[in-house]
Amino acid sequence: MSSERISRSVGAIAESATLAVDAKAKALKAAGEPVIGFGAGEPDFPTPPHIVEAAVAACADPANHRYTPTPGLPALREAVAAKTLRDSGYEVRPEQVLITNGGKHAVYNACLSILDPGDEVLLPAPYWTTYPEPIRLAGAVPVVLPTDETSGFRVTVDQLEAARTPATKAMIFVSPSNPTGAVYTPAEVRAIGEWAAEHGIWVLTDEIYEHLTYDDNVFSSVPTLVEGVRDRCLVLNGVAKTYAMTGWRVGWMIGPVDVVKAATNLQSHATSNVANVSQRAALAAVTGDLGAVEEMRAAFDRRRLVIHSMLDAIPGVSCMLPQGAFYAFPNLTGLLGRDFGGVRPATTAALAEVILDRAKVAIVPGEAFEAPGYARLSFALGDDDLREGVQRIADLVAASGD
Repeated sequence: MSSERISRSVGAIAESATLAVDAKAKALKAAGEPVIGFGAGEPDFPTPPHIVEAAVAACADPANHRYTPTPGLPALREAVAAKTLRDSGYEVRPEQVLITNGGKHAVYNACLSILDPGDEVLLPAPYWTTYPEPIRLAGAVPVVLPTDETSGFRVTVDQLEAARTPATKAMIFVSPSNPTGAVYTPAEVRAIGEWAAEHGIWVLTDEIYEHLTYDDNVFSSVPTLVEGVRDRCLVLNGVAKTYAMTGWRVGWMIGPVDVVKAATNLQSHATSNVANVSQRAALAAVTGDLGAVEEMRAAFDRRRLVIHSMLDAIPGVSCMLPQGAFYAFPNLTGLLGRDFGGVRPATTAALAEVILDRAKVAIVPGEAFEAPGYARLSFALGDDDLREGVQRIADLVAASGD
């Protein structure tokens, strides 16, 4: 379209690569193709019954048929504060909590509330595809800090310090990580938090995968370990991954009261309150026990071992054992340039097209995460599909030429 029809800021936004891959896979399946999709970052489990029952009851309550306060139902804000203390040891007040329309909305509210044109935001890569977009919409500049498997996909304080300039306003911190599955050690989290506090840099920490860690890897919350960062820290979270509630669209942002008030003002003009039925469901989720959560985590743990061993066994592929979340992030550079029936993909984006076309398997190429040469495969899908999908990739590679 003509640039005169679409604003420059919105016209520059890239489509979500992960949602695009998922949509393409679903469209092919609907057309009768036997596609297996590793693209979507959502649990394959249904939302636990007690949460659904709370939503059903909420539908019948006329109080939920009306507008409610923009920052969230008071009971839910209080419950999120209590849940945060329970799960991460971070004590906050309900007025520090803003309930948002999913985790993405929390990211947008956070960025638009603290960033000004010209500000720089340190963004370790590989990164979730959404992070750069609200940074740019605010007129700020994402400063990408690349990592790879040699560092366990974890950024160091030395890297952060080397990238810091007078314009550095904030950094994005994610552990456990989407897309890599990396988990920072408590010592690393503390060191990064202390560095940010020393230089007055905001930390936007995404804790959406807090309950999904494996082996001896543990989740650590920056503001819990570093008190000095709390006045410049925004915690982003939600019910989507922990409780298999991606479609319910409830997230939250936790931060200093003045920033939460500013973000509330923004939200009052963008969406006002989150859907009340979803908020009631989220209230049941965060106040309930973590029994169903542990069952899902155990299933993900089993699947990560399977997908890691199968991927790592493919000639030309190496894969770090995922430490958290539900993603494998294999290095596929050894497959580039191979002859796949007359096609020699030079990039992982092209390789992903070949895999979808020839093996009917959808993966997200690393280019989407500022990590060419890699790909993301979610293991939040059924065990049989997981094995079948990776085996199809292995068979495709075995049939390819040098």
